[in-house]
Amino acid sequence: MQRAAHPLVYPLLSRVRRPVVRVPGLGVLVTDADVLRSVLLDTASFTKTGPGSPAELWTPVLGPSVLLNMEGVDHLALRRRLGPLFAPAYVGELTRATIGAAAASLTTRLVAGETVDLVAEVRDYAGRVISRLVGLEREVIGEELFARVSAVTGFVRLSRPRFTPAQVESAREVLGELTQHARRAYREAPEPGTVSTTVPGRMRELGLSEDEAMGAVGAFVLTGTETLVSYLPRMVAILADTGWLDVLAHDRSDVDAAVAEGLRVTTPSPVMLRSVQAEASVGGVAVHSGDRLILATFLTDRAAGRFDPVGNPAASLKQLWFGAGVHFCLGAPLAMAQIATTLGAVLDAAAEAPLRVVSRRAQRGTLIPGYAHLRLARR
Repeated sequence: MQRAAHPLVYPLLSRVRRPVVRVPGLGVLVTDADVLRSVLLDTASFTKTGPGSPAELWTPVLGPSVLLNMEGVDHLALRRRLGPLFAPAYVGELTRATIGAAAASLTTRLVAGETVDLVAEVRDYAGRVISRLVGLEREVIGEELFARVSAVTGFVRLSRPRFTPAQVESAREVLGELTQHARRAYREAPEPGTVSTTVPGRMRELGLSEDEAMGAVGAFVLTGTETLVSYLPRMVAILADTGWLDVLAHDRSDVDAAVAEGLRVTTPSPVMLRSVQAEASVGGVAVHSGDRLILATFLTDRAAGRFDPVGNPAASLKQLWFGAGVHFCLGAPLAMAQIATTLGAVLDAAAEAPLRVVSRRAQRGTLIPGYAHLRLARR
């Protein structure tokens, strides 16, 4: 799967056996879990702004005020204002309202004998959730727009620290189509004595400026679609391949551990980037101001071993695939709610009619490794 997505870079990085190593033309590669976590927690020495950082990629596209490219007090202030939108109760209700009925239908269709492409199914779910989250009509986010969003994230290359001017223009065009709807939702005032029913409107009520809200909308679309569309089909494939799909269908006691293990071995965000602010040492390797750190979470997570919900080596990593410290993924509760709903629907079907993977094909040349299709049906 990784090789299909990154036929050159993945084999190169996978050969690395040292915890920290300088790779000419790329940066300083970190593969050890403890070292990687220490980098994430040390925001004074290692930053999301600066040369080779996420800011260098995303600021020209999203603007300067999104969590992807911020540090310090401004980052904490924006995170605090956005926090209520990702409280477990809020995202739980959002998930039920947007994909609850569709997930129930998925169970019914699988039990009835329909063959379902889980990639297309999850893409539809992601579109429903993102549409509600950013204040869009559902029909705005369709297959064509998903393909264009994937093309934007596909511009990212480890060998290239920033987008070309043409790529920036293309990305802005795609996000501009989305934010024109979100801007309208931001500006619509609710009835007196009520709160806004749209997330952009809630952002306004939480104190975000219109530009901050539109940056957040763009970040949600870019980070909240492909990761789930990648992870959930891969997770179901792993469960089917290992026999765990049947086990969990009849005994849900290990579901949480299986989900964590799935996140560990697939690592939907395979690499994180940081820029060095001052002279420092990372795992015994001297780094200098302006150096680029490549935090290879996919190698760190895989080092813990094979998929094992019983041993659950993921527990020791403390959700490292979502980051750590002040940059721990704000959208993690929403992702987990969607995972629980979708996986629950598949397991409910498997409990009534055992399922099998009919066919699958890896997607090639994409930022986040995943399937182009994964078809499920009754055995």
